[in-house]
Amino acid sequence: MGSGEGGFLRRQRKKKPVIAILRELLESVPIVPVAYDAYRPLIVDGLMYFLKRLPAARLDAIVGEQLGLASALDSDERVIALLRRCPTLHKLGQVVAHDKGLPAEIRARLQTLETMPPTADFVAVTALIRTQLGNAPGVVLADAALAEGSVAVVVPFTWHDAPHGEPDRGVLKVIKPGVREQLHEELAIWPDLASFLERRSLEYGLPALDFTETLDGVRSLLLNEVRLDLEQERLARAYRFYAGTTAVVVPRVLSLSTPLMTAMEFIPGRKITESGLDAVERKRLARTAIEALLAAPFWSTSPDAHFHADPHAGNIFVTDDGRVAFFDWALTTELSQGQRAAVVHAMLGAATLDVRSICLAIADLGRVSDCGAVENAVRAGLRKIRRGTFPGFNWLTGILDELARTAAIHFPEETTLFRKSLLTLQGVAEDVSGEIAVDDVLVRSGITTFAKELPKRPLARTMSREFGSHVSNLDLINAWMAVPWLPTRYWVASLRDMVSTTP
Repeated sequence: MGSGEGGFLRRQRKKKPVIAILRELLESVPIVPVAYDAYRPLIVDGLMYFLKRLPAARLDAIVGEQLGLASALDSDERVIALLRRCPTLHKLGQVVAHDKGLPAEIRARLQTLETMPPTADFVAVTALIRTQLGNAPGVVLADAALAEGSVAVVVPFTWHDAPHGEPDRGVLKVIKPGVREQLHEELAIWPDLASFLERRSLEYGLPALDFTETLDGVRSLLLNEVRLDLEQERLARAYRFYAGTTAVVVPRVLSLSTPLMTAMEFIPGRKITESGLDAVERKRLARTAIEALLAAPFWSTSPDAHFHADPHAGNIFVTDDGRVAFFDWALTTELSQGQRAAVVHAMLGAATLDVRSICLAIADLGRVSDCGAVENAVRAGLRKIRRGTFPGFNWLTGILDELARTAAIHFPEETTLFRKSLLTLQGVAEDVSGEIAVDDVLVRSGITTFAKELPKRPLARTMSREFGSHVSNLDLINAWMAVPWLPTRYWVASLRDMVSTTP
C-alpha cells in the first residue's frame, strides 16, 4: 500500500475506526439482489465478524483498496475485489459459484473467481520457483503467469534440455507468497464464524442453515491445496486411471516437481463453459465430464473409488483437439464399494417404494441421531416420486442434504465431499449444456455396466456386491419380488397422503 493511501487511512482512523468505514462500504453496496434482501444483514454481519478479526495491516489494505476503487465501479466488482483479498472467501465464492439456488447474475459474477487474471507479485513468484528448480538446466520461465487461483499461481515454462520422455513445455504451480500465513489467520476464525452465522440466522428469523458443514468443506479444500506433494500423488493416480480414455486427459506430473512446487505438462485449451462450441458439441462435453469424473469411478469394481472433489468450471477445460482436461487434483474424495452399494440400494428401495430399505441404506452412509427424522424425510421423498420425481442421484442427494441440514444424521467427510462434487458438476453441466443432467448420465452408465456384467455373474455368489453395479443377486431377487406389491404400496401411501392433507 502506497504512502499516500496509508496516510489517508491514518487520517480517517482519527475521525472513524477503519472497521466502521468498512461497514459503511458494505452496507452501501447492494451485495445481494433485491429478492434476497432479507439475507443482507446476515451477510454484512458475517463479513464484519470475519474481517475485523484479521490483523490490522490486512484490514487497512482491504479498506484502502475499496476506498481507492472508482466510485462508478460495479458493486459486484467491489465484492469480487474483497473476496480476492482473502483466500478463504475466494474459495468459498468458487464453491457456491454453480449453486442453482443463486440468481444467474450472482453465479456469473462468482464464476469469474475460477480463472482470474494473475495479480500476485511475479518477481516473488519467480524467485520462489528458481529456489525450487535449483540447478535444473534448460528451463526458461515465461514472462507472465498463466493463471491464478485462491492459493496458487501457475507459470508456463519451456524445457530445452528435457530428459527423454518428458515434454518440452510445461507449467509450474506454486503457492502464492504470503498465502500460507493468510490461511492460518483466516481459518482460525472460521469455527467461531460458523456458530455466529447460525445464531444470527435464528435472530433474523431466517431458515436454519448448516454453516459449519459448508465452511468445513471449504477448509478441507484449502488445506489440501497448499499440500502440493499430496496433489502430485493424486494427479499421478488420476493420470493412470484415465490413461486409456481417449476422450479425456489429465496432465502428467514431471520430474521437476518438489514438495513445494508441482511441474506438469502443458495442455492448451479453454474453460469448458467458454468453449464457444455449438449445442451438439457442448452436450458431448458435458456428458463426457460427468461420465469421467462421476460415472467411471462410481461404477468401477475398485474397493475405493476416487473422485475429483472440486470440479468447478475453472478446473475443467476443452483442449484444442476436443478432449476434456481435468486440472487441480488437490482434493479428492473416496467412496468405498460398501458406500457406493448403499447409494444404489437406496435408489432400488425408492424404485420399489420400500421405506425400510431406504432408511437402512441411508444409515449405512452416516451416523443417525434421529431415526424418526430419517423416516419422515424418506416418506417425504417418496411422495415426490409418486408425483413424478425420478428416484435417482438428485432425489437421494436432496434427502441427504435435508438430513444434514437438520442434523438428523452425521455424514463422514468423504460422503459430504461426494455430495458437493455431484452438485458442483451438475451446475457446471447445466452451464455448459442445459440438456444434460447428472442423473441421466449416471443412471444410464449404471444400466450399461449392469447389462455387461449380467451374463458373467456367478449364481452361487448370492450375497456378493463386488460388481460394478454394486447390487448382489439377492438384491435383484428382492427387487423382483417387490414388483407385484408396488400398486398396493403406491395406493396405500397415496391414501395416507390424502388423509394427512385433509383439513
